[in-house]
Amino acid sequence: MKIQITRTSLSTVVPMRALFLQQGCFQFVHDKCHRYGWADTWLVEIDGETAGYGSVWGRDERGARDTVFEFYLKTPFRNQASRVFSELLSVTGVPYLECQTNDTLLSAMVLEFGKGIEAEAILFADDRESKLIMPEVQFGRQRQSDDADHGGYCLQVGNEERATGGFLTNYNFPYADLYLDVPEPFRRQGYGSYFVQELKKEIYRQGYVPSARCNVRNTASRSTLLKAGFRVCGMLLNGDVRR
Repeated sequence: MKIQITRTSLSTVVPMRALFLQQGCFQFVHDKCHRYGWADTWLVEIDGETAGYGSVWGRDERGARDTVFEFYLKTPFRNQASRVFSELLSVTGVPYLECQTNDTLLSAMVLEFGKGIEAEAILFADDRESKLIMPEVQFGRQRQSDDADHGGYCLQVGNEERATGGFLTNYNFPYADLYLDVPEPFRRQGYGSYFVQELKKEIYRQGYVPSARCNVRNTASRSTLLKAGFRVCGMLLNGDVRR
């Protein structure tokens, strides 16, 4: 079996990327790296046949190309994943690895070829409709923004803002990544979860699917998202390549 890995253009692997995203059926948090030119793409060929691809970006600096963060093989070639991934690491020479645990193929490779693996973030998917009630609170949008950043949403009690935030749509469709901020005087009073509940409705109304993430040590954000109907769907892992 001859494995050949060569640098290629993004357009070459677009059909395979579509399969990767469709088969995974999750928000891929680094999807925008391709769109913004932050990544290099490597084509995998086995015995002269297109078999898959790998993608590399900079873990700490966008201009660097030191981290494998995406890896896809067509189904007939997946029994050769370890051999292909080993060759990808050799050709690219990267020192770092990164993956989402709900990306099962790359996760297996990171566990096999990585060391010092740590969880950086918790990934959330919507699980249920919460039924939180705060009769005195109004949810709305105070200011407009462009399509890539649907910001300016807030909770108000009278003229006072109790929570603000919005959602980003520069990820793989249909997923939208939500964010929020609750000022310190209003935390631990339920405003965050209620804001997330109402923002989820707005995200669905606009044709997207709500997603979220938070740092693994941010227990307050985790509790807020779970209370508003999200569930943990994975972790964002990073580590070093074992040489």
